[in-house]
Amino acid sequence: MCRSIKTLREPYVPEVTQADVEAAALQYVRKISGFRAPAAHNAEAFDAAVRAVAAATATLLDQLQVRGSRPAATR
Repeated sequence: MCRSIKTLREPYVPEVTQADVEAAALQYVRKISGFRAPAAHNAEAFDAAVRAVAAATATLLDQLQVRGSRPAATR
């Protein structure tokens, strides 16, 4: 998997920003698609995938329950 995607949950990071989630989503889509930046005819699909992965990531982080930590804040 893409080694530049960092873990985005406690205790690894105290707070996750929307920018963190979007950066991880972008790295994931780049890795899966093989494109750093898609051609114009693929840009819409690429951008939609980044948004979908970011939304799924935010949902996952909001729903995870980490032992001994405070409840997740809405991102």
